[in-house]
Amino acid sequence: MIYQYEIDKLPVQTGDIICTTDGINAGTDLKGQFWRLLGKLIPGDVDHIAIYIGPAGRCVEAGARGKVITFDVREHNWDSRRMLHERGIIDTLYGIAYPLHKIDLTGAEITKMRESIAEYCLRQASLHKPYNLNFLDSSTEDTFYCSQLAYKAYLRQGIDLDTQRGIPEIPGTELIIFPQEIWSGCYHRRA
Repeated sequence: MIYQYEIDKLPVQTGDIICTTDGINAGTDLKGQFWRLLGKLIPGDVDHIAIYIGPAGRCVEAGARGKVITFDVREHNWDSRRMLHERGIIDTLYGIAYPLHKIDLTGAEITKMRESIAEYCLRQASLHKPYNLNFLDSSTEDTFYCSQLAYKAYLRQGIDLDTQRGIPEIPGTELIIFPQEIWSGCYHRRA
């Protein structure tokens, strides 16, 4: 089943990608500032991603909890402090990436893709797949980092999110799937 939701007035459907920036934009909250400094190590404005699954605000991510998890965006608001106990990360919504926007397929084909993407991500969460600390190994399905999870889910549908767009050319990093390149390679809307 395909679900629709709205997060901070941005529409999402099953399979769309939530893009965030680590930390908070204002204030002196130490936890938020820690995450903001950590985000500075990742090239680009987008530091982290999650995949919207539904129903309501249910999402999947590989992140700070050290494994693939599900979590809920409540009341249509991205409030990372309120989700901290589920996610273990403080971040700010940057926007939504829509990899299936204007793709040349029928509605039924896109629905099937969205369902398959959701099924794949939920399966990884149900198996409690661990976090992939080897960012250069984006081909494994034994462990996942955030953007690698979306990359693998979409690659199974014939869509390659490894675009190399929007990131600096740093020798030796071409095997890493950066959150920024997913944002830059897809139609997107800023928060």
